[in-house]
Amino acid sequence: EVQLVESGGGLVQAGGSLRLSCAASGFTFEEYAIGWFRQAPGKEREGVSYIASIDGSTWYADSVKGRFTISSDNAKNTVYLQMNSLKPEDTAVYRCAAGTLELLQENEYDYRGQGTQVTVSS
Repeated sequence: EVQLVESGGGLVQAGGSLRLSCAASGFTFEEYAIGWFRQAPGKEREGVSYIASIDGSTWYADSVKGRFTISSDNAKNTVYLQMNSLKPEDTAVYRCAAGTLELLQENEYDYRGQGTQVTVSS
C-alpha cells in the first residue's frame, strides 16, 4: 500500500520557521520525484517545490525561492521542506506527492498524502 504521511505543520508567527516531513512507503522511492503542493481556501493548488530522488535536482516556485529548502533522505524514504521567513500568504494545507518530474511540473501526481495545515499569523 502506497503511503505518504506528512507531519510538521502548525501555527507560527510571520518570520518564523517550520519543517515539514513526508514519509513515503509502498513504492520505490528512488524512482520518483517527490513534491510539495499547497492549497489555501478558495485558491487553486500550487506547486511549491519538488526534488528528484535519483539525483537530488530541485525546483522551487518563485514565491518561495530563497525561503524554502527541500531535501531528501533516501535511507529513510523521507522528504523535508524547511520553511523559513514564513509569511501570512504561506498559510495553506501542504501535501506531499509523488510522481514523475513531468507530472509534478504539470501540478499532477501519482500519489499524495492527506496534508498538514500551516498557518502563519501576522
